[in-house]
Amino acid sequence: MSFEVVSVIGLGYIGLPTAAVFAARRKQVIGVDVNQHAVDTINRGEIHIVEPELDMLVHAAVTQGYLRAASTPEPADAFLVAVPTPFADGYKPDLSYIEAASRAIAPVLKKGDLVVLESTSPVGATERMAAWMAEARPDLTFPQQAGENSDIRIAHCPERVLPGHVLRELVENDRVIGGMTPTCSERARDLYQCFVRGECILTDARTAEMCKLTENSFRDVNIAFANEMSVICDKLDINVWELIRLANRHPRVNILQPGPGVGGHCIAVDPWFIVDSAPEQARLIRTARHVNDDKPRYVIERVERAAKRFKEPVIACLGLAFKANIDDLRESPALAITRELVERYAGQVLVVEPNIGTLPAALEGKARLCELNDALAEADVILVLVDHEPFKRVDPVRLQAKVVIDTRGLLANG
Repeated sequence: MSFEVVSVIGLGYIGLPTAAVFAARRKQVIGVDVNQHAVDTINRGEIHIVEPELDMLVHAAVTQGYLRAASTPEPADAFLVAVPTPFADGYKPDLSYIEAASRAIAPVLKKGDLVVLESTSPVGATERMAAWMAEARPDLTFPQQAGENSDIRIAHCPERVLPGHVLRELVENDRVIGGMTPTCSERARDLYQCFVRGECILTDARTAEMCKLTENSFRDVNIAFANEMSVICDKLDINVWELIRLANRHPRVNILQPGPGVGGHCIAVDPWFIVDSAPEQARLIRTARHVNDDKPRYVIERVERAAKRFKEPVIACLGLAFKANIDDLRESPALAITRELVERYAGQVLVVEPNIGTLPAALEGKARLCELNDALAEADVILVLVDHEPFKRVDPVRLQAKVVIDTRGLLANG
């Protein structure tokens, strides 16, 4: 059975590019999102997020009739669930979005359909998704009930793309596909092979879930090491950027770069899913999370020390996004730091974020969004939080009379 109609549930930073790539392969794609603004924007052939080249791909897909958006699920041959998986209080995984998507899909399922969970999830989430759908559709069988003979195939295939390079990496990267049965895995591989040029590697659902969490936890631990080294180097008056550059000349050393913390919807969140699943065993992973979560406080303390030099300091925060050259503010340490600074220095904070048009609600009325040149002219303290491309081109002469706190090693190497 071929997949003629594909439905993508959740049209955010992963779901919309995935829908567009399927549509570019001449699949009929129905994108589903509870955000009516997103639905209307996409149906006009426009996009509501920042991702290079995505606007052209979506416009072409909508214009040619291969992609449309809706607010409720419709029948399809394959469903990809790409909804948020945040954590609740106490770093407990919040699966409410997956549950809502599962229950919304269930009424339109038919025998032979495939459902793939793409959302990064704690171990066991794919099985829970299957259980929610089985509860809603007792007339169909699912892998946990009928194994290889189930009416509905269920698998997990986590995304592993880099914001800013999503379209290329969706196609080129290898995919880990974990089905609830071997046949589920094979059916999911058949689906992804219509656009994935990388290798599709089959495993079981739990291993696929843990694989994505492991990848991001590995990076989190490495970043925590870099962040801890940056704090140690400040104390010992050593340039951490030069230190890491030298250490990385060792053939078996690859230290990542420090920053103001760790952000985004993956690295700042996923390690907690492992900690929640194995709290007694995940000691290093937990510690790394605390090191990275503590870095924003350290940055704020540095700003406060610098601000004491001025009677009424003007502080310019360069960047709000969680990484360079995107507009994504999710779990952004830059945003968290700026929010804290505007509470302490109300009316004295300038924000430069070239990828957004308006300040987030938490900063409205407390800070001013301005151009880079204006911020450099007006500020006493310049705080580099994100390594956006425009910030790399700042003339060092313009910084001579400023106090520069550079968490990214762009302007002042420290």
